[in-house]
Amino acid sequence: MNLDFKDQIAVVTGGASGIGRAVAGALAEAGARVAVLDRDAAGAESTCSELGPQHAAFEVDLLDRAAIQAVGADVVAGLGVPDVVVNAAGWDIIENFLDNSREYWDRVVGINLMGPIEVSRVFLEAMVERGRGGRIVNVASDAGRVGSSGEVVYAGAKGGVISFGKALAREMARHQITVNTVCPGPTDTPLFRSQPEKMQEALVRAIPMRRLARPAEVAAAIVFFASSAASFTTGQVVSVSGGLTMAG
Repeated sequence: MNLDFKDQIAVVTGGASGIGRAVAGALAEAGARVAVLDRDAAGAESTCSELGPQHAAFEVDLLDRAAIQAVGADVVAGLGVPDVVVNAAGWDIIENFLDNSREYWDRVVGINLMGPIEVSRVFLEAMVERGRGGRIVNVASDAGRVGSSGEVVYAGAKGGVISFGKALAREMARHQITVNTVCPGPTDTPLFRSQPEKMQEALVRAIPMRRLARPAEVAAAIVFFASSAASFTTGQVVSVSGGLTMAG
């Protein structure tokens, strides 16, 4: 299996922490030059300092369309047209639907659905023009496959990411650009640890393997989809959830 990313450029959103940071590290270890994008500029810089001087951090707020356009231009100018784009950034709070504010709706949809759409569009134009193929890997959630109480709008946004990836895969296939989606279950990240302790405990009990995923375990699936080993795999969805869901 070829997981060599030598001479490739990879963009990872949400690279300051959690799954995004693990993905950035795995891609860098496999030889890629990584652009780490995150709203948390200090965290993105910290990730890059661990990876080495050939990697670069970029601050961007996925709720800001103009900022995404600007960072896309900055990445291409500074590193080149990416071969791999990983949309790993995400955000959520666990709260009953009837308690949601509309500001929460805007934020959760903006980051989790419109963010990947905007980022993909920015880089795909350059990838298609270059004509060398490439990889888009979106990080959704098992909540988007089967629903999740307390995460109604989040589940809707992540379900949108899954459908977006499938449809985009059809359009991009003729350009030899694959689009696949990884759906993590509960994962040991700062976002998960920000949830109420009782909720954390309940989710762990619901997982057949009786533990959280480690970010590196989710990153392994993402890196596979980003690699040449998955060159004939597109429009697919895989869960990394310890058996929490087994959707067909």
